[in-house]
Amino acid sequence: MHPTWAVTSVAVTFLWLGMVLAISFLEAPLKFRAPGVTVPIGLGIGRLVFRALNLVEAVLALALAVAVATGDRPVGVVGPVVAAVVLLLAQLLVVRPRLNRRSDRVLAGEDVPRSREHLSYVGLEVAKVAALVALGIGLLTHS
Repeated sequence: MHPTWAVTSVAVTFLWLGMVLAISFLEAPLKFRAPGVTVPIGLGIGRLVFRALNLVEAVLALALAVAVATGDRPVGVVGPVVAAVVLLLAQLLVVRPRLNRRSDRVLAGEDVPRSREHLSYVGLEVAKVAALVALGIGLLTHS
């Protein structure tokens, strides 16, 4: 029988990973390819979806941190947890406000130049996926 902290950590890790992969790397790029979806409509949908995703991610990050902190975890598990949480915080506190300011302007009808700011978010998302994969593997091989 595996300890509660380990089972919880594995479940939360793979739930978080699955949500990020599904939303960030599947839904987000595909919505702009749907017929009739303009940039303003896509941005509006994206803001709602990512606001919800980030809220769920914050809850999962907290649950994961508590589970790992209360368990008899292997040393190699702490680093990926910290990395995933720090990457999420960077997205929420640094990149998302910039993206929101730009999308506010687009949604207000301003003609703004194309931005590469979203690439920062994607880069952090790729790093977060790597941290969650490393964490999941670490948890499964040491549990």
